[in-house]
Amino acid sequence: MIKIFNLFVMLHVLTLSAQQVKKPKLVIGIVVDQMRYDYLQKFKKQFGSKGFNRIIKNGTTYENAHFNYIPTYTAVGHASIYTGTTPKNHGIIGNNWYDKYNDKSVYVVHDNSYKTIGSFSNEGKRSPKRLIASTVSDQLKLAQHFKGKVIGIAIKDRSAILPVGHAADIAYWFDGGKIGNWVSSSYYTEVLPSWVSLYNTMNKLKLSEYLTSPWVTRKKIHKYTESRDDFSEYEGRFNGEEKPVFPHDLGALKDKNGTYDLLKNTPFGNTMTLDFAKEIVKNETLGKSKKYSDFLAISISSTDYIGHKYGAGSKEIEDAYIRLNNDLNDFINYLNRKVGNKNYVMFVTADHGVVEIPNYLMEHKIPGGYFSKKELFIKLNQFMDKTYGSYSLIKDYSNEQIFLDHIEIDKLGLKLEEVQNQLINEIVTYPNVHRAVSAYAMQNAEFTKSPLSLLQEGYHQKRSGDILLTLEPTVISDYYTKTGTTHGSGYNYDTHIPILFYGGNIKKGKKVKRPVNITQIAPTLSNILQIQEPNMSSHEILTEIFESN
Repeated sequence: MIKIFNLFVMLHVLTLSAQQVKKPKLVIGIVVDQMRYDYLQKFKKQFGSKGFNRIIKNGTTYENAHFNYIPTYTAVGHASIYTGTTPKNHGIIGNNWYDKYNDKSVYVVHDNSYKTIGSFSNEGKRSPKRLIASTVSDQLKLAQHFKGKVIGIAIKDRSAILPVGHAADIAYWFDGGKIGNWVSSSYYTEVLPSWVSLYNTMNKLKLSEYLTSPWVTRKKIHKYTESRDDFSEYEGRFNGEEKPVFPHDLGALKDKNGTYDLLKNTPFGNTMTLDFAKEIVKNETLGKSKKYSDFLAISISSTDYIGHKYGAGSKEIEDAYIRLNNDLNDFINYLNRKVGNKNYVMFVTADHGVVEIPNYLMEHKIPGGYFSKKELFIKLNQFMDKTYGSYSLIKDYSNEQIFLDHIEIDKLGLKLEEVQNQLINEIVTYPNVHRAVSAYAMQNAEFTKSPLSLLQEGYHQKRSGDILLTLEPTVISDYYTKTGTTHGSGYNYDTHIPILFYGGNIKKGKKVKRPVNITQIAPTLSNILQIQEPNMSSHEILTEIFESN
């Protein structure tokens, strides 16, 4: 009897172990564009038991997760999350950057080699060619001999393309204007799946409903207690709108705001993204294979558009997250019905945070300010003329990086390192500049403390400039002097984001307070999928999600 009991116990343990290492049939990545970690706490009561709070209760939450590089931009964030490494390796140093070899500015996913699939615009001339590293989904494709499906979706093209890497089956993004279609690139296919073409046609009715209805708050506006007064002179306005206040009359505004593009700047952009994601799950039968795992990368873009326009403390942001919370909860319910709650693993994170509107901060005696790229360029050229007798030594200034003309420096018989150091000594005397460092220092020293360590992780030897600088806290581009705000720094408001894991055998109700980095997501997913991690990935995994429940 004892032997039989011991055999039963052993079989039970083996069964539990098998369940714990069982690969998910579907992995879903959700990146919320411009979501600060503190939103989870700020809007906790507004979320109720749904959405984000549901994931936190039934999953693992990392409360002290940060980006470990500068700059914190959309393309860079998405690339870093899915490759498991930083710009110094994967090569995505901005949304746009100056190509010093071809002497022009480039957009991260633009590629004239391809055409639009799904409309007659140029929005499909896109590919992931500038991404140097592999993604976790690339590795999944390799591990499964290119079986199983990998699909990306976002309103923004870069947010759909970069997460799913080079070997994806397809990526979709939204072509707004007068078109209003989900489109793709001939990099992936020569024709949209028939169900997508039909969906685009049928979806026009829903999009028209959004555009003819006012954007009003989901709850009574007096219940929005986690945001400032509805009217603020520092918030942006839609073209044709007198004040940035609810309700926003979309029907009256659509013609002056790009028709379907207007939806990107409302919570309805998030809703239509997750609605399309449901259709992808259904029509592509994701999570239904008995042998292969599928991967769906979703990026929620409208939170970024809204945050830029209205700021982190606005009624519009509070409403956007209340609505997103409901949409997320509905999506989870859909997955549970279609895939089964034990058959998928989901993670939720963000590509960066955002700073509160500097004008608003300064009004309340909190330091902040604005920095002029134009003024910097003029002052630096005057300095170079005075010092070296030339106005032609600076080629470009972008993403807080200065690119020098190496050929001109050689012609004048100057030493590059000396010119870099002279510029640094000049720049750090300017108002609102915090630190400056040369490419030479990036290549010949190992920095361990912020901000230089963050700059070093964001520095790519072939693509980055000669001098990298950081601005003082809550100082942003003067593009936003009148209204709105932005991101991109290495300060906590831009780097501190949530990392949530949910589904499958993920540890439930676990809250982790130790510091972790965004680059640990990809190797963790690789471990879950039992595949090789991306080729440049961090080796550190988030072990807490594997603890037995």
